[in-house]
Amino acid sequence: MADPTPDEVRRFIAQGLACDHVEVEGDGRHFFATIVSAAFEGTSRVMRHQRVYKALGDRMREQIHALSMKTLSPAEWATHNAAAEPGAAAAHHHH
Repeated sequence: MADPTPDEVRRFIAQGLACDHVEVEGDGRHFFATIVSAAFEGTSRVMRHQRVYKALGDRMREQIHALSMKTLSPAEWATHNAAAEPGAAAAHHHH
């Protein structure tokens, strides 16, 4: 069985979970996914990861040997993106 591409992993996740945003990077063995879903609202990180593993189903066990993920609700994603803006960190100078 060929190793999945990051795009396939992204598609598998999106098929099994209603997502606002999914991006997956990886080399066929190790993957890093950023997943934004309203389903994550008010749930713990462990529950979020379980939702993603459930979305991937058996493919996870067979093909994806290492998946790191960042799971965010839409509100967390907005905050995360705002924090990533250039100049946003200027208010946090410590001397």
